[in-house]
Amino acid sequence: MAANQGERTRRRLSTGERREQLLSVGARLFSESPYDDVWIERVAEIAGVSRGLLYHYFPTKRDFFAAVVEREGERMLRMTAAVPGAPVREQLAAGLDAYLGHAHAHAHGYRAFHRAEAAGDPVVRRVHGQVMAAEERQILAALAADPGFGPAVAERPDVRLAVRGWLAFTTAICLEWLREGEPSRAEVRDLCARALFGALAP
Repeated sequence: MAANQGERTRRRLSTGERREQLLSVGARLFSESPYDDVWIERVAEIAGVSRGLLYHYFPTKRDFFAAVVEREGERMLRMTAAVPGAPVREQLAAGLDAYLGHAHAHAHGYRAFHRAEAAGDPVVRRVHGQVMAAEERQILAALAADPGFGPAVAERPDVRLAVRGWLAFTTAICLEWLREGEPSRAEVRDLCARALFGALAP
């Protein structure tokens, strides 16, 4: 009797904990399969909840996927937030270290986030696009604050285009690195850093 009661206590999650659990399950499934192949019933089964409870948190499958994408995007933005006053090269190295470490530790979420770009749903794609635009703004703000670059450089259309292209390049490199497991994280970091500053060189 006591054992059964203890088991029930262990399984009782707060609203926030339950939501995080569902999003973690969703991140894994969406990273492994296309959007149309992920079934809400499967998410509920893995999480050990009813389908009705899952729909209580997320009214539709689209809302659920959008929440998975949004959570992962917010994590990445926190990992790579600009450090006021620090040289942009130092910020980039530290930001890439954090970014790659996060992608490795949360590979399912990272893959699920970038699957959103290919999703046909405009709501999900908009969430993904908003996060990528925020990452672009973070980099441009760091360039603008660095004496070696400054606002005049950061506001140039070609620099904005280079940063946008670099984000796509870094995503492709990171996904390949997660799949292959090599080279080392430091080598991937240095490759990505060289690519950005190479694109920004006069």
